[in-house]
Amino acid sequence: MKLRPVLFALALSAAVAIAQPPAGPPPPPPFDIQGALMNLADQPATHTSFSFDRSELQLAQNLLASNGLDANHAAAALNGISVDNYRYPRPAFYTPETMGAIIASYNAAGWKHLVNANQNPANTAQPRNTVTDLWLHYAGADITGVTVLNRSPRDMSVIQISCELRPLDLVHLSGHFGIPKVDPNAVMVPAAPGR
Repeated sequence: MKLRPVLFALALSAAVAIAQPPAGPPPPPPFDIQGALMNLADQPATHTSFSFDRSELQLAQNLLASNGLDANHAAAALNGISVDNYRYPRPAFYTPETMGAIIASYNAAGWKHLVNANQNPANTAQPRNTVTDLWLHYAGADITGVTVLNRSPRDMSVIQISCELRPLDLVHLSGHFGIPKVDPNAVMVPAAPGR
């Protein structure tokens, strides 16, 4: 008779453990980043998203290893990836004030901002070519979080990665899991102070 309460407690513990949310990207900066992204453009967008948690990413270990990541490091490197895609009915104007608030929030949270040195200010608000902003969060020499924001005339993508990567690993991951392929013509440099 005393076995039933023990079995019930074990079943309840297992249910609580299963119900825990999967590890995902690191917490966003201390403001509503999703709301800011939804309001970044001057028009509403259709929005689609998907994410991979740690267990789903471990299934892709062979793919990672075949693309240059050490097989032992591949399974432990990624904790979660989320991808949000926005599609606009006509070419978008990306509001500089909203973009400034996003940049300031990431900076305040300790993220390092990189931008393509080949971009000009006019193209960032109303792009003719793709504009890429990259934020990295470090713990020592390892990268623990990555956010990639790609904006083009009618599309915007936000990729957030929770990880434990070496900087070179990012090159090996490009082109997989929704992570944009590294543009060989891009020259990513630290953003100017306050940008």
